[in-house]
Amino acid sequence: MNVLVALVYIIHVVASAALVILILLHSGKGTGVSSMFSGVMPASATGTSIVEKNLDRFTLVSAATFTVTTLLLMVVTG
Repeated sequence: MNVLVALVYIIHVVASAALVILILLHSGKGTGVSSMFSGVMPASATGTSIVEKNLDRFTLVSAATFTVTTLLLMVVTG
């Protein structure tokens, strides 16, 4: 196995685990694990806190990384 392919596999596994964890941290209808970390921080005009916005950003980056590594693995190993 090529070193580059092994590196892509490692990144893929880390991105998939991060994606599962980050999705589970998202709140449902105003409740969830992410609201536990936000404490008493006031919500912005859109109704979401800074913690939830950052959680959304991390989730999007993790999803994009997972997608790119999936496509790379498909091309390289296919």
